[in-house]
Amino acid sequence: MLKQYPMLRYVLQKAFWYLLTFVVAVAINFTLPRMGENNPVDIIMGKAAQGLSPEQAKLKKETLLKAFGMAELDDQGNVVYEREIDDNGQMKTIKVPKMENGAPVLKTVLEVNEDGSPKMIERQKVDEAGNPVFEEKPVLDEKGKPVMEKDPVTKKKVAKVEQVPVMEQVQAEHQDTVMVDQEVLKSDPKLASGLSQFFTYIGNVFKGDLGLSYSQYPKPVIEIIKESLPWTLAIQAPTIILGWIVGNLLGAFAAYKRGIFDKVFFPCAMFLNGVPFFVFGMLLVALFSITLGWFPAMGAYSPDIPELQFNWNCIKSVGYYYVLPFFSVFPILLSGQATGMRSMSIYELGTDYMKYAKWLGLREGKIISYVFRNAMLPQLTGLAQSLGAMVGGALITEMIFSYPGLGMAMLTAIQQNDYATIQGCTLMISTCVLVANFAVDVLIAVFDPRVKAGLQMGGK
Repeated sequence: MLKQYPMLRYVLQKAFWYLLTFVVAVAINFTLPRMGENNPVDIIMGKAAQGLSPEQAKLKKETLLKAFGMAELDDQGNVVYEREIDDNGQMKTIKVPKMENGAPVLKTVLEVNEDGSPKMIERQKVDEAGNPVFEEKPVLDEKGKPVMEKDPVTKKKVAKVEQVPVMEQVQAEHQDTVMVDQEVLKSDPKLASGLSQFFTYIGNVFKGDLGLSYSQYPKPVIEIIKESLPWTLAIQAPTIILGWIVGNLLGAFAAYKRGIFDKVFFPCAMFLNGVPFFVFGMLLVALFSITLGWFPAMGAYSPDIPELQFNWNCIKSVGYYYVLPFFSVFPILLSGQATGMRSMSIYELGTDYMKYAKWLGLREGKIISYVFRNAMLPQLTGLAQSLGAMVGGALITEMIFSYPGLGMAMLTAIQQNDYATIQGCTLMISTCVLVANFAVDVLIAVFDPRVKAGLQMGGK
């Protein structure tokens, strides 16, 4: 069925291979931090367990293992602990108190003598209702005769009596805690298999869950990326897109006009193209910040602004701090695109169809548009590489200007061994590269007539 739609088949084939490449990138991203001796949870617990009781540390570790998808869970979602085995291969058990409603269960235990016979004690007898039993006995004097007293009712002398507890011999007993056998579990939870962890990680990645930051625990990595990525895009997207458009236009114009413009423009573009970003950025800081004092050397907005808001003061401050980072990248990208476009345009101008167009007397604007369109196709590949490296390429620029973008977030994560944040940032860069290259592959298939003709003829 897809043979009737060669463009759709081409797009689906490219999408499949790029998706496969993305899965490989995720697999590498998953494997590298786990090649060391310690897993991510052990690293966090080494920093966060201080001051916690053993029970609190245990609960915290269980929570982390669940968050990172590293623990094996039972049907109720609880962390599984392996049983201890003795030398005979039997499960180890210990006696622990039986508990009900948070209190230990008690039982009555009869006592015995050393020879095994019941240990008898004398105690007061009680009736069926549990009340102590007493009996009346006459009070005797020293000679053993009853003591007489006057009855208050009859006024006669009667023998004085007293209530005496009725005693009996019973077996001694005491209350003891009911003990039950409990299996001895290992101190560390049972980790899931590497394959299970990998599929859990892939599932979390497709849900946008990149784990928790070690250095900023319990902050999710995706939140760090969301906070940093807009600043990186604010620098890189305008510089790359404007540099590509303006650079290609100037390169095509220089190739067509030649003359004094080309003689001045081309050497300057070649010189700027060979200057590294960090060198040019430091030169701008030295000249415009330190020497002239026109622009700030670091930051993204004034420290007098406690919180960014959409108002004129914030926009003005962000724009003021934006000038040097922007111009530290824009001229170099422009010069690189211009030199490449100039070379391609000179080649196109030497082709037969361009000579024929000139002989026909076509307007210069029309000829330049033909040159630009045909020479632009190889430049699309350069645009894809620039867009793909847009996120990661901001690292040095953001380091120089202390710009709070993804580059600085990555640098901070590297300094603090925050593998989860490094994983998230590198995965974001890989995703940007793949998406940009896939988009350019599709654009080339749309705009390049040679590719369209090949697809229609059954080519791949």
